[in-house]
Amino acid sequence: MGHRHVHHQATDSLVNLFTKANNDLTLVQLKLEREFQQIYPDNANPVKLVNRIKKVQGDLTVLKDQCQELLAAKQDLIDKARTVLVGNRNLIQRMEVSIGVDVTGDAEDPAFVNFNQVIDEWTTQVRARTGDEKHDSDAEDINKLLFSAIVQNN
Repeated sequence: MGHRHVHHQATDSLVNLFTKANNDLTLVQLKLEREFQQIYPDNANPVKLVNRIKKVQGDLTVLKDQCQELLAAKQDLIDKARTVLVGNRNLIQRMEVSIGVDVTGDAEDPAFVNFNQVIDEWTTQVRARTGDEKHDSDAEDINKLLFSAIVQNN
């Protein structure tokens, strides 16, 4: 029993030492903050600068995540637009053929040419971002590249 009492005293003195050290550090922090406030103008206070840097780092992480979500959503939108618009265009061409109307070729359709140009520009951006310079990839390969770039950045 005597041994147990000594053990508690040692633990108590260690806890007291840590408590005193914590109080001393808090006091030093407060003194430094006060001193910095007097010495430095508001926009150059080292304590405030460190806090701002930490906040910006947190904001950057959130922004990066949001950009990756936006990138994935943009690719999803492009995939759906391509599927729907190209599908509708093919359907219209088949209807034109069935009623004997001249079919508008790809090159003569400015809207279709413009649409393909937008898709090609986006594909080039994705390839540049992922470091893939091959130009024979299809839409599914672009999605794989985009996905690997997003995963790689996390």
